[in-house]
Amino acid sequence: MGLMQVLKSLDAFPRAEEHLLQKTKSGAFVSIVGLVIMATLFFHELTYYISTYTIHQMEVDLKRGETLPIHINMTFPSLPCDVLSVDAIDMSGKHEVDLDTNIWKLRLNSDGLIIGTEYLSDLVEKEHAAHGHDDHKDHHEESDHKVELHSFDKEAEDMIKKVKQALANREGCRVYGVLDVQRVAGNFHISVHGLNIFVAQMIFEGSSHVNVSHIIHDLSFGPKYPGIHNPLDGTMRILRGASGTFKYYIKIVPTEYKYISKEVLPTNQFSVTEYFSPINEFDRKWPAVYFLYDLSPITVTIREERRSFLHFITRLCAILGGTFALTVSASIDAEDMLKKHDVIRDN
Repeated sequence: MGLMQVLKSLDAFPRAEEHLLQKTKSGAFVSIVGLVIMATLFFHELTYYISTYTIHQMEVDLKRGETLPIHINMTFPSLPCDVLSVDAIDMSGKHEVDLDTNIWKLRLNSDGLIIGTEYLSDLVEKEHAAHGHDDHKDHHEESDHKVELHSFDKEAEDMIKKVKQALANREGCRVYGVLDVQRVAGNFHISVHGLNIFVAQMIFEGSSHVNVSHIIHDLSFGPKYPGIHNPLDGTMRILRGASGTFKYYIKIVPTEYKYISKEVLPTNQFSVTEYFSPINEFDRKWPAVYFLYDLSPITVTIREERRSFLHFITRLCAILGGTFALTVSASIDAEDMLKKHDVIRDN
């Protein structure tokens, strides 16, 4: 056997027989179906290649000296804005009452529509302005004390009337904004603790009548990234009976999300455990909604990745080649069946 014969024997694409090259209706139908299938699979593979996937990595959190942003958006349908305050305390002992760090209050009517807006810093400034202008000190101490008591009584009386009218109108309050706290364990709570105890007693006639029903529209510890799920979003807790204190124990996991463009988004994700403690008529503590948070020592890095072009080409060749071979085989089988059918009919 000569060299040329050996080379011919290695030919993987021999010429087809003459009858296999004839074009038929059945072959055209199979070809169209095959082209549709191949086009569908091609676009599916292209979408799969273009889309990204994420890789999760964990390492020790080494961040120090940073602040922790807390995004709050909550509604209290049964408490007016005048009685609500936002307080925070952390492990370092820092305690802030009625925080004014970009927190807003929206007054709501009984239908949940906004009827007024208040910025907490404005309220705090007004309070300081009301009690801070005592430049003229040439009066007697006793007279000053009587005027101060009278002023307090008048302000308290006006406050009580205003809040009772709001309660009668079934006003609610929406609290939203951002708290910037130290990056250590602590808690923040929304309650009526900012009120004077005697004023609160005259308004509600007992702590058991303070309805802290609430709806958490959004609670997060940083900006959102693709695929994040904040477990408290959309939480609704409506009290039908006795009041009480809600406590949400939150475990914060520092997170970095790295986009395919190499942009890094520092944020946090968290898990939560909920606890409710009812209050009876004789309890001296007042209801509140507490969020007690602690930080995990582990940080999670989520990185976007895209599949390699070589991987895309390999899958594409395998799928399209396989589909093409299948349609050719189906076309030949269909032609053979038609020929057998013609032979049987002629006989």
